[in-house]
Amino acid sequence: MHASRRNTPTPWARLLALLRGETTHPALAQNRERFASLDQDRPLAEYEFTVLDTELTGLSPRTDEIVSIGAVRIRGLTITADSFYTLVAPRGRVPKVATMIHRITPQMLEGAPRLREVFPSLLDFLGDSLIVGHNVGLDMSFLNRASLDILGGRLRTPCVDTMRLAQVYRQERWENYYDQFDSRVSYQLGDLSRSFGLPAFDQHNAFHDAMQTAYLFLFLVKKLRSGGIETLRDLYMAGRSWRWYM
Repeated sequence: MHASRRNTPTPWARLLALLRGETTHPALAQNRERFASLDQDRPLAEYEFTVLDTELTGLSPRTDEIVSIGAVRIRGLTITADSFYTLVAPRGRVPKVATMIHRITPQMLEGAPRLREVFPSLLDFLGDSLIVGHNVGLDMSFLNRASLDILGGRLRTPCVDTMRLAQVYRQERWENYYDQFDSRVSYQLGDLSRSFGLPAFDQHNAFHDAMQTAYLFLFLVKKLRSGGIETLRDLYMAGRSWRWYM
C-alpha cells in the first residue's frame, strides 16, 4: 500500500513535472503522436470516427462529474457494431435534478467503476479515430478535465460538432438574411433528428444519444458532400468558426 502511494505522483508533482518539461504520460504521448501530422485532405469515408456522449451530474467540469459514457464507431461512413458503454461512479453525490434528466440513480451507480478506472479503456477504444459529438465541447471539457487529472494533460484528438454542422447545413438553405433569427429553429439533438426524419432513440442515455448523433452526423455529411464538401479539410473550412482542436 505504501509503495503504491510513493510511486503515484500527486497532482502538484505531475503539474510541476509537466511545466518543467520533464515528463509526458505515455498515453498522452501516443495520443499526440497520432494526430501531430493528421492528413486532412483525404475523403471523409477514409477516416474512422467515434461518436460519443456523456451523462453528467451538472454542466461545470470544475464541480460536476461524468456518470456514464456511450460511444459508437463509424467506419467508411457506416455505423459499425463496435461500441462502448459504461456507468461511472462519481466521487460526489448525484443531484436529483440530474437524475430527473438522465434517470441514473445513486443505486444504479453502486459498484460502478470510477472514471480513473474507465479512462484507459475509453482511450483504447478511441484509438486513431476522430471524435464526433453534439455540442461536443461540453463532453470534451469533462473528458479533458479527467485527462488532466489522470494523465497530466489534455487530449489532442480532433473533434467534430454535429451542432455546428447542422448550423452550416441550415445556413446554406436560408432564403434571406432574417432566417437566422427564426426563434422556432432548435439545434437540440432530438429536435434536429425529428426535423430531418431520422430514427428516434431514447434521449439522455449516453449510448442512445451517441447513436442518435451518429445518424445525424451521417445525414449531415451526406447533405454537405452533395454541396462539394468531400474531405476533412472541407468539413473544417465549412465550420471554420468552431473550435477544431479541443
